[in-house]
Amino acid sequence: MESPFTTEQVINQYRKFVIGNYKRYPVCLVRGEGSRVWDAEGREYLDFFPGWGCGLLGHCPPRVVAAVTEQLHLLIHVPNTWYTEPQGSLAQALSERTDFAGQAFFCNSGTEANEAAIKLARLCGGPGRHKVVTMLNSFHGRTLGSLTATGQPKYHEGVGPLVPGFRYAPFGDLAAVEKLIDGETCAVMLEPIQGEGGVNLPPAGYLEGLRKLCDEKGCLLIFDEVQTGMGRTGRWFTHQHFGVNPDIVTLAKALGGGVAVGGLLATPAVAAKLVPGTHAATFGGNPLACRAALATIETIEAEGLLDRATALGAMFRERFTALKSKCPAIREVRVSGVMIGVELNIEGAGIVDRCLERGLLINCTHGNVLRLLPAMNLTDAEFEKGCGIIEEVLETL
Repeated sequence: MESPFTTEQVINQYRKFVIGNYKRYPVCLVRGEGSRVWDAEGREYLDFFPGWGCGLLGHCPPRVVAAVTEQLHLLIHVPNTWYTEPQGSLAQALSERTDFAGQAFFCNSGTEANEAAIKLARLCGGPGRHKVVTMLNSFHGRTLGSLTATGQPKYHEGVGPLVPGFRYAPFGDLAAVEKLIDGETCAVMLEPIQGEGGVNLPPAGYLEGLRKLCDEKGCLLIFDEVQTGMGRTGRWFTHQHFGVNPDIVTLAKALGGGVAVGGLLATPAVAAKLVPGTHAATFGGNPLACRAALATIETIEAEGLLDRATALGAMFRERFTALKSKCPAIREVRVSGVMIGVELNIEGAGIVDRCLERGLLINCTHGNVLRLLPAMNLTDAEFEKGCGIIEEVLETL
């Protein structure tokens, strides 16, 4: 299928009409299918970072496309002053996949989900308990509350004053968290695996220790699973690997199979604090997004993709560990399902550019960590092709 426009035409249009707050690659994507995308000139790319983590099923997953198409002819949006079956069904489907009888609130993005979680934690804390402990190198979003929760000073520059009440501890340091908790603390909030911070895995006993500490101090434990949730690490939620239940878990990215939807799940006792008038999201839980999310869940289960994510994780770990033994540019390999971080001894931006030239889309975060978030239905052939390109680029350094 030929595009009616060229990449150059679109880039010129952006220069004139679109605010330049994103660094963009000089490629205009026009179509996607599974783990492949095509640009305006018809060139094909293999995508190991689909949708910035939203494309857990790849591009245009068939069940999601069909569900959204059907719903478009029925009802696109109504406000939350009315009941709709898709929202109730999605809430039930997600609750049944938690281990804490979670009740749902829906919004549109990860940062909105985290804002809601912060607000809910403060409502539960009551007067005098407003502080939240988060982790250094974390990332929780771009709106002011979730931005303040993000423990990276570079994101805070120029937008202060920030929201008061946040304290930061090194990720993995349980003692540091304990020192920061005082009588004004209402919650501890963290990603069980840090994504943007470098695909940092929690040390043994860390999440379990946080649960025990929060119970002792009367604080809520909030897991930001915006990037790790919906089966990316081989379980519906990453915290399930550790047998640790949060009071609140936030979701977005992959939840809608590429359609914008976010939300949180909270224990019934905590959820009860969100009474009418305390919080809202105009488009949250709309029928279109909820049908997409239900189709995403259906696809993951019908195709056995939780097991596939686990198997792919083992394949990536073996492949990059073997590469590390012969490539001095690799410092460490960190993998959990289809969440892969390859920490380098050098800057990684040039690696991303060289992979793009060879038709592979990947990401570099934290300056020197190649971050891959491939689809959990990635084929063996696509795995081989993508890993081969990365190996070729690293071996030419």
